[in-house]
Amino acid sequence: MSRHDVTPYPDTEGTEDATSTASTSSSTGSAATAGAATADPGAEPALRIPPRARTLGLTLLCFAVCLAIGLQQWTTAQLGGFDLGIFDQGVRGYAHFGLPISTLKSFHHEFPPGFSLLGDHFSPVIALMAPLYWLWDDPRSLLLGQALCFAAGVPLIRRIAGRCFADADPRTARRAADLAALAYGLGWPLLVASRGGFHEVAFAVPLTLLMLERGMARQYWASALAGLLLCCTKEDMGLAVGAYGLVLLLRARRDPDPARRRPAARWGLGLLLGGPLASAVAIAKLVPAMGGVPGYYWNYQALGEDGGSAVANVLADPTRLLAASFDAPLKPLLLLWIFGTLCALPLRSATVLLAVPLLAERVLSSNPNHWSIARHYDAFLWPILLVAALEVLGRCHGRALTRRLGAAAAALTVAAAVPLGMANLFVPAYWQPKPSEAALLRGAALVPDGASVEADNQAAPRLTARADVVLVDEKPRGREYVLIRADKRSFPFRTDREQAARIELLLAHGYRTVWSEDGVYLLHREGTEPVPGEQVPGPDAVPYQDAVPSDVGHNLFRG
Repeated sequence: MSRHDVTPYPDTEGTEDATSTASTSSSTGSAATAGAATADPGAEPALRIPPRARTLGLTLLCFAVCLAIGLQQWTTAQLGGFDLGIFDQGVRGYAHFGLPISTLKSFHHEFPPGFSLLGDHFSPVIALMAPLYWLWDDPRSLLLGQALCFAAGVPLIRRIAGRCFADADPRTARRAADLAALAYGLGWPLLVASRGGFHEVAFAVPLTLLMLERGMARQYWASALAGLLLCCTKEDMGLAVGAYGLVLLLRARRDPDPARRRPAARWGLGLLLGGPLASAVAIAKLVPAMGGVPGYYWNYQALGEDGGSAVANVLADPTRLLAASFDAPLKPLLLLWIFGTLCALPLRSATVLLAVPLLAERVLSSNPNHWSIARHYDAFLWPILLVAALEVLGRCHGRALTRRLGAAAAALTVAAAVPLGMANLFVPAYWQPKPSEAALLRGAALVPDGASVEADNQAAPRLTARADVVLVDEKPRGREYVLIRADKRSFPFRTDREQAARIELLLAHGYRTVWSEDGVYLLHREGTEPVPGEQVPGPDAVPYQDAVPSDVGHNLFRG
C-alpha cells in the first residue's frame, strides 16, 4: 500500500459544478481574459456541454445499453427460471404484501413447504422492486429495475472522480469524470450481469458506490446507512462493509487533522465490527429462520467440512489457502482478467481491500460456477475496483505514464464489453430466438392461465405471471401440464436423453401430447395414475444442491 493512499480526501462537495461555473464565468469575460483562458492549457472552452447534461446523457446511455441487453436475452428466451423466474415469483410475493415464495426454487431443490427466498439468500432489499409490479406485472419489470439501478451509479462515479481529481485542472477533472462514467456504464461486469437477467447485485452496485462516495465526503452517517442497506442486499456483503471500516481506520491514522481523524476512526471501527457481525447474524440466524439450511452454500471442502473446521485447518496449515486458490487453472486466470482489464491500477489503493472477501469466496470455492466471468458475480466487484483505480489515477494524474494507464484501462474495460454483449445488440440475428427456443415460447403460450405446469427452464419466466410453475427436472411433480424439450439439453438435466426418457415415462402413465414442434412437447395429464418417482417436497424434505456438469469450469468466458 502506498503511503499516499491514506491521504484524506479534500472537501470537494460539488467540485464539478464549481469548476464549471468558474470556467463559464471566465469564458464570458473580456476579450483579454478570454484570450488568456485560451492560452491556459487547463482552461475550459467557451462552448461545451454542461456537466449536468453530460451526467444525464451518460446515465441514459448506461440505462439503455443494460436494458437492451436484458430485453435481447428475454426476446431470444435465454433467461431461465433459474434465476429470473425465481426472482419474479419472489418479488411478486412482495408486491402482494407477502413473503418472497418461489416454487421454482423450493420444488427443484427440495425445500419444505413455506420456504422463503430469504432462506436462500438474505436479500430483503429486492422488495424495493415491488412497486414496479404495481405498474407492470411482468418479469421484464425486473430487467427495467436493474437497468435503473445500474444507471443510478453514473452520477455517483462522476462525483467520485471529481473528488479524486479535485486538485487537477478543470479540463483534466472533467475528462476524468466523463471517462470514468463511460467505463463504468459500459464496463463488461455490468453488461455480463445484464445478460444474466436480474439478481440482487442490481442494488449492490449503486449502494457500494454510495457508501464510498459519502465516505469520501466525510458524511460517515450516510456512508454507514448505505453500508447497512448493502448488508440487506446479500448476506456476505457485510464482509465488504467491514473491510471498508478497515480502510477508514488506516486512512484516519495518517490524517494529521484530529478533527477529521477522530470521526473517521470511530465510524471505521463501527463498520469494521458491524459489517461482519451483520453477515454472521444473517447466515447463522436469519437465513435458517426463513427455512434455509445451515451450510447449504458451503463450497469450501478443500479447507474443511464447515466454517469452524476450515478456520482450525487454516490456522494449523496456512498453505491450505494457497493450495485451494490455485487448484484449478481458471482461478488465477480469473484474477488476471479482473485486474488486468484495469491495468492492475486498483492494487495500489487500499479500497481494493473491499474486494478481498468477495474474491476469496470465489477463488477458494470448489464450485466451478464461481470461477468464470460469465455470471453476475463480477458486478459486485466492479464499483470497488473502479473507485480504487480512480483513487490511484487521481493521486498521480500529473504523470504521463499514469495518464496512459488510465486511458488504457478504460479502453480495455469497454473493449472487453464488446464481445461480451454489446456487439450483439447491433446484429439483427441475435434478436431472434433459435428454433428450439421459439418453439418453447409457442408452447408456453398454449398453457392455460391458472394451470399448474412443469416447465423447461427457458420457458418458465413466460409462465410465472399467470400460472403455478415449477421446473421440469429429474423428478416428476404430477402437474397438469408439462412443457419439455426432447432433443436439446436443458438445466438441470445432464443429457437430452434424460428428457426424452421423461416424455416416454409420462406418456406411459396418464399424459398425452397436446402439441409438439421442433423437439418441444406440451403434455397434458388426462388421468390420476401416479407416475413412478413422482414427488412433491413435504415437511421432511431434505434440500440439496445441483451437481455441476463436467463441462463447467474450463472456460473463463462461458457459464
